[in-house]
Amino acid sequence: MGNIWAVAVIVGPILLLAVAIYVWARNRNANRASIRRSERGARDLREDLEEKQDRTVDL
Repeated sequence: MGNIWAVAVIVGPILLLAVAIYVWARNRNANRASIRRSERGARDLREDLEEKQDRTVDL
């Protein structure tokens, strides 16, 4: 049982760091069209959340 924890404690952070570096490198090379599309999606989501919040407010 101790060996499993030792492997998890050592490999876990290394795997997490590797995934973080991969995601950072992949997002760094995003083209303008995908950036505009993601910005538009985020703006639409914020507007939808604001509308939903306005409808659920009890006065």
